[in-house]
Amino acid sequence: RVQIRETILSHFEKEEKLFDMNIKNLSLFFIDEVAKYRQYDDDGSELPGEYATIFEEEYRHVLNHYPTLTNPAYRAFLEKTEAADAHRGYFSIDKVGKAVDSKVKRGDDYSDDISAYDLILKNKERLLSFDEPTRFIFSHSALREGWDNPNVFQICTLKNSDSTTTKRQEVGRGMRICVNRDGNRMDAATLGGNVHGVNVLTVIASESYKSFAGDLQKEIREELYDRPTKATLSFFLGKSLKVGEERVTIDEPMANAIHRYLIRHDYVDDKDNVTDSYRADQANASLAEMPEELQPMAEGIHALVQSIFDDSVLLDMIEDGNKTKLRENALNDNFYKTEFQTLWGYINHKYAYTVAFDSDELITNAVKAINKELSVTELTYTTTTGEQQDQLDEHELDRGDGFKVTRTQTEELKSARSNIKYDLIGKVAQGTTLTRKTTAAILSRIDGNKMAMFPQNPGEFITKTIRLIKEQKATMVVEHITYDQIQGSYDSSIFTAQKSIQSFDRALPAKKHVLDYVFTDGQAEQSVERRFAQDLENAAEVCVYAKLPRGFAIPTPVGNYSPDWAIAFNEGTVKHIYFIAETKGSMDSMDLRKIEQAKIDCAKKLFKELSTDKVRYEQVDSYQSLLELINS
Repeated sequence: RVQIRETILSHFEKEEKLFDMNIKNLSLFFIDEVAKYRQYDDDGSELPGEYATIFEEEYRHVLNHYPTLTNPAYRAFLEKTEAADAHRGYFSIDKVGKAVDSKVKRGDDYSDDISAYDLILKNKERLLSFDEPTRFIFSHSALREGWDNPNVFQICTLKNSDSTTTKRQEVGRGMRICVNRDGNRMDAATLGGNVHGVNVLTVIASESYKSFAGDLQKEIREELYDRPTKATLSFFLGKSLKVGEERVTIDEPMANAIHRYLIRHDYVDDKDNVTDSYRADQANASLAEMPEELQPMAEGIHALVQSIFDDSVLLDMIEDGNKTKLRENALNDNFYKTEFQTLWGYINHKYAYTVAFDSDELITNAVKAINKELSVTELTYTTTTGEQQDQLDEHELDRGDGFKVTRTQTEELKSARSNIKYDLIGKVAQGTTLTRKTTAAILSRIDGNKMAMFPQNPGEFITKTIRLIKEQKATMVVEHITYDQIQGSYDSSIFTAQKSIQSFDRALPAKKHVLDYVFTDGQAEQSVERRFAQDLENAAEVCVYAKLPRGFAIPTPVGNYSPDWAIAFNEGTVKHIYFIAETKGSMDSMDLRKIEQAKIDCAKKLFKELSTDKVRYEQVDSYQSLLELINS
């Protein structure tokens, strides 16, 4: 069902683009059994099979929910076609006229469904006409060469096969230059540079295609070892390059200019072989600048040169349709406003901290905390014994209750304890960033009943001990920490470095943010961050703001800390123009973990000591509390 749905979606997306070009779009399904598409009742009448039923359900669903359909003529074309008329099956026909699975001759990879080919060949012109509603074709076999329909843009494989030959035949049905409704070939002579954008085959494949695709890419690479190995003038002539949204074909003057550029900079030798100088400059990103007339296509030209000696460039010929497509969320004009650039200049420095505290005091406090709060669960295992039920009612079947549990038993895990050794001191020292000496002093002083918990569950004992020590450490470091600015600053690229895997549909479209969309930690409408961002957008006092990325981090002894917001207000509207804010659901420090509160306190100290008096840092739970603070 998912494959059929994705094929219909891909078909609609492509068809909408081809419609005004008078190019009929066809999709081809290869299925494992004719009965899954077409069945017959006792009277010999045709009935839709499972695949046909699923197709019609998904066709109607996609049609009703397809997002664009901005072309009225295309919408009218779709709406006049019933789901049942949009698809048709082409199969072998038996002596009584029923569709049957194709027979494969012994020693021959081709199926013997000549009658199916005749149906297609005799109606080929009609199939390519928009008057014929059939656009989705179901076939049982990999059609042999005789069926040469050029307008198959989508192929869906609804069967698993380990046969490379079969897969080649299937993919081969879509490897044709398409034609328009008048039968004119849509090649480079007709479309120019757009020929590559129109003639694209999409394969909606099953898992069995995974290794096939990899092997195909590898074979293409090997086959292309016979490709040109010299950067001659003729090598560049006629090649098509993408420049912006357009494709440009290299003519003779351009090819001459490229060749002269390579010779001038010793990038080719007397025999037009690419030189080591070119490879070295390319590896070091120091290639000589191209002449002005070639600069718009420089990237494509260098890709052509590199394809002569670099196999990896060839892999760009095949695009992975399963790859996640990320919408662009680039820096906009707000980032370059004077107000934000001034604020960014104040805060984008990097810092190092120094902290000194009394080790004896930390040891004493940590021992007290561990003795009071440490608890460890004993490792157990559960054995469940049951039997398959011999009878199920419809409710049990729906719930999947086919397994009747007869006995469940939980026991302590004792046998493995003595077989595993841990570097207890080393693990705790590493987790707390303390010396082994200080760590050993803490562990040696805790109560015996607490230490006895270690063999019961070593992993949990270590994790909880580290947390308790870090909490005590956190309460002490804030009083004794100092920050110094060091060399280096944060580049603007940190705002776009982390690609969001969240849906843009749930992001907040922004007018005052430095990016077009704001991704908050809570996408729900009532989350603190979401409401805060919406209030910033609506506030007349706010000039520009940024949700600070995770890459913008302040070091602290208990872990790096990233504040939430950087805000520049319109001058004259508030007392403090620049603000760094941390949004929390509660303003009560008792509701925060000691470690998190320590990070916030360290950040307060940093901005208080090292930032200009125009920049203020505070923890807030709403925009209203922010206004109260900046005017206080």
